[in-house]
Amino acid sequence: MRIGIIAPPWIPIPPDAYGGIESFIDTLARALQEAGEDVVLAASDDSTSPVPRLDGFEPSDPETMGVTSHELRHLLRAFAGLRDVDVILDNTLAGPVLSKAETTVPVVTVAHGPLIPLEQELYVNAGADVSFVAISHNQASLAGPVPITRVIHHGIRVGDVPIGPGGDAACFVGRMHPSKGIPEAIEAAAIAGIPLRIAAKMQEPAEEEYYNQVVRPLLGSNAEYLGELTGDEKYELMGNSCALLNPIQWDEPFGLVMIEALATGSPVVATPRGSVEEIVEEGRTGFVRSTAEDLAAALGRVAELDRGACRQSAETRFSDTRMAADYIALFMDLLRERRRIDRPASDTATSKAVGRLHRATKDAAPDGDPLPSV
Repeated sequence: MRIGIIAPPWIPIPPDAYGGIESFIDTLARALQEAGEDVVLAASDDSTSPVPRLDGFEPSDPETMGVTSHELRHLLRAFAGLRDVDVILDNTLAGPVLSKAETTVPVVTVAHGPLIPLEQELYVNAGADVSFVAISHNQASLAGPVPITRVIHHGIRVGDVPIGPGGDAACFVGRMHPSKGIPEAIEAAAIAGIPLRIAAKMQEPAEEEYYNQVVRPLLGSNAEYLGELTGDEKYELMGNSCALLNPIQWDEPFGLVMIEALATGSPVVATPRGSVEEIVEEGRTGFVRSTAEDLAAALGRVAELDRGACRQSAETRFSDTRMAADYIALFMDLLRERRRIDRPASDTATSKAVGRLHRATKDAAPDGDPLPSV
């Protein structure tokens, strides 16, 4: 099967540093290719992902992030270059709406952010051939009128993540933003008497202002800000920590940082928001608590948890191969349904795509969760 993947135009694939959506796209594209699929990526010209890419795109420019004209130009070029694929996996906001006029190929849009009313209004006006994937059950439960076709959790290349020995300090990994819970993490660690090492993205003026006004005054002998780390540095920090402290203050659709920590063997202590309770297995791979005092008490118990069980959870529940199998199964279902409704059984293009897909996935056991359309 030939699969086209559209990335947002703002950040290269994979990202140089912080970029959850871009990391997801690179991981999935590579896993689909390794599963035997024919993958082509529509992404910024400075992307370095090893999968084949379309030509004719501009280099990424974070200064244009969120600018509608840049995204629309990027999407027009992407849809024009992906006319020969069997299915398109879209990761943009405007893609589902623009697809009505620009492509006849089935489109699967991954909802990466919270489905607030603005996104809901855009998505319900998408083309008839657009399906939507939620990245957690919590996100799907908040989708309102958006017809979620399937819930598919993210995965990572677990084999590329080194297992760490743990350590005496906890860590926080994220970005400088009130929703991420850095002050709450500092407070919980202080109550527990456990040092906290903070790695966070701080590039935008609002992030620097938040750091200077809120976070910096809280730092001291018990809490240290390390800056923004590279991928290898991040895994080293996680692996040498007793736990990842993740007291998020919003319903984050999927916390990629939590499965990264589990892959290093480090348990997760987090607040019960968003996807947390779908990722953290209570009393096995971490603890889910609401207050600073309870988070601190949980930090004091992480030594009871088996780091091997954390790694195993990442390998079995959150691997890139599991994620790719889930998406392949979804594509196969959509192509079968399209052939049944819209095309005669003799249609060679669709029949061949479905046949190749069936052969590639007949031994897979995907665990993507189908949801009824709403």
